[in-house]
Amino acid sequence: MKFVTLSATLTALLCSTSPVLAQSPGDDGSAQARARETVAAMRPEEKTVLTHGIMALPLGPGMVMPEDAVPGAGYIPGIARLGIAPLKETDASLGVSYAAGLRKDNSTALPSGLSMASSWNPQLIEEGGRMIGSEARAKGFNVMLAGGVNLMRDPRNGRNFEYLGEDPLLAGTLVGHAIRGVQSNNIISTIKHIALNGQETGRHFVDVQISEANARESDLLAFQIGIEIGQPGSVMCAYNRVLGEQACASDWLLNKVLKQDWGFKGFVMSDWGAVPDLNAAMKGLDQQSGEQLDTEVFFGDKLAAAAARDPAWAKRLDDMNTRILTAYYAAGLDKNPVAPGGRIDFEANAKVAQEVAAQGIVLLRNERDALPLAKTARNILVVGGLATTGVMSGAGSSQVIGEGGPAASIPLGGTGPFASFANIAYHRSSPFAAMEKMAPEAKLRFRTGRSVSEAAAAAKTADVVIVFANQWSGEGFDQADLALPEGQDALIAAVAAANPNTIVVLQTGGPVLMPWLESTAAVVQAWYPGIRGGEAIASVLFGETNPSGHLPITFPASEADLPRPVLDGFDRLEPDFIGRKPAGAAPLTANYDIEGSDLGYRWNARQGHKALFPFGFGLSYSRFETSQLKMKGLSATFTVKNSGKVKGATVAQLYMTANPAGPQQRLAGFKRVELEPGASQTVTVSIDPRIVAEYVGNGWEIAPGSYSFALGENAEQLGTPVKAVLPARKIKP
Repeated sequence: MKFVTLSATLTALLCSTSPVLAQSPGDDGSAQARARETVAAMRPEEKTVLTHGIMALPLGPGMVMPEDAVPGAGYIPGIARLGIAPLKETDASLGVSYAAGLRKDNSTALPSGLSMASSWNPQLIEEGGRMIGSEARAKGFNVMLAGGVNLMRDPRNGRNFEYLGEDPLLAGTLVGHAIRGVQSNNIISTIKHIALNGQETGRHFVDVQISEANARESDLLAFQIGIEIGQPGSVMCAYNRVLGEQACASDWLLNKVLKQDWGFKGFVMSDWGAVPDLNAAMKGLDQQSGEQLDTEVFFGDKLAAAAARDPAWAKRLDDMNTRILTAYYAAGLDKNPVAPGGRIDFEANAKVAQEVAAQGIVLLRNERDALPLAKTARNILVVGGLATTGVMSGAGSSQVIGEGGPAASIPLGGTGPFASFANIAYHRSSPFAAMEKMAPEAKLRFRTGRSVSEAAAAAKTADVVIVFANQWSGEGFDQADLALPEGQDALIAAVAAANPNTIVVLQTGGPVLMPWLESTAAVVQAWYPGIRGGEAIASVLFGETNPSGHLPITFPASEADLPRPVLDGFDRLEPDFIGRKPAGAAPLTANYDIEGSDLGYRWNARQGHKALFPFGFGLSYSRFETSQLKMKGLSATFTVKNSGKVKGATVAQLYMTANPAGPQQRLAGFKRVELEPGASQTVTVSIDPRIVAEYVGNGWEIAPGSYSFALGENAEQLGTPVKAVLPARKIKP
């Protein structure tokens, strides 16, 4: 077997020079001082120019686009007299969004967030951010609404595919590096959606109930780590309510936690259509985005009038402008203006996307060494998943489309300006074609899978069957359950019964149940693999790439094992992309204190559940051993060895398993390690003290006493615990 990677290409890209922020919004320095000077020079009528803006799409017959706007998520006018350029905004975390094709251009689509997170590779994710940020700049955008880090509290959430998993350390670290990559292009990135935005059902009005300690130790910790690493210019607040207040008008979230406790100096922008009233400004919101989607333009004339009659409002308005301009100057938008028509090296960018996809593919099952396939395989049947057409993409505001448009776009119906978001889109990267190229001597056949009996009959005559099974996800709706849709479970079961050499390739937006698992030879989790996904999948199937992905989420064994077996509101609310609470609808509450800060693998450890596939799980074509764990305070040292016969990479995982109060499982550190056969490496991991602490009162506290740590193949396969005695310690919020 031969394994090749794009590591040489990526090393060259990572070592290349690129703009670096000289001043981050988190620092009280030159950017903030310049911002204050500019605000002092503003005329009264200029002070509400930067505080609100439109969605820069032709949403109706009365919509007039500004002449210099680039079709995309948003447009905030500039102030030419003061040398302030307009803010031109684009979605999203996975690339420059398609915007319904209005720009008549194409972009490089990274794999889904869960695919990126499966790499557990911060440097690679930073390069992905650098790449999509460069394309945003080339298209004339200077704000990218990237940095999605909402933790997976429910595996049925329709936007899980955009985010980075269930663990605050892993997700926060990765999103911070993604933001650093985006902002290296002298543009602003957000981090979103603060906070506790855990479902799409009733997303504009579901009221999340959670204690402060539980919030701080989970979702908010992911945001905090991401902000510390990435220093985003902006934070985007969420649609949902938190403890009775809209997240975009939550004094506790925006003023107390974000600005006071964390010292964030940038600005808070609303999500599109998430502003309840003018008073949101006093609650910490600095900018009203996509104002056409709100009931009124609150941050224009109404805000100016409030500032004219009340000194407190005038002071707050100055602060809003200062924060926006601090981010503006810190990112260097004044010195590095953007303009559409920049050069994009799509081939180089596609290689980055392919490497991300390859590192994000997770090998879940490999019985009898069914994989990798020999290139001399003679009779291969491929079934389902539109595998001859392309690879699946998630939908919504994050939708990215490459050159030539989608390979297939399957409309699901609907009316209104956002109906196009309900199209199932496929990227032009056919796994079937990639496999044909990789095994030119083989006979590859294809069956659509629409007829179960036809596919099963064809399977009997094949040496190997590869079934592509898809689950489409998108913004605005949640999954009904964790079953594969459209009868695909029955298809896989029938094909596997006909041929025991059946390999399943999953393209899903989150975890699924697998009632057919034991009858298959291998299962490959490919997620939504992006613009070169077909090539990445083929490279793993045929052994050009040794799989190294590890799950960033838990695949539950049953929906009954979830904290909420029934998704709140799903049984009585229709999917709605931009809707508000229906007239007469009962209040909708989500009690996140059920699991508290114990999401995913932590919940399973607490309840004694065993996952179908646990957090951190991932197989390889090689074998790895971790050993010799030694603890010295909050520093861990251990050895990783490749005891197999081929080069490969693994993710070394360190877990806290107990604190002085008793059993408590938390990911404490991780490191992706690539090794030649027989080679070993000593790894040292520093543990963030907040991971072992509890949030008590107004800050973090480490209780004095004995803590246990263990190396893990995953969250359920842990080695012998090693103790560390830690002194009492208090940490600021």
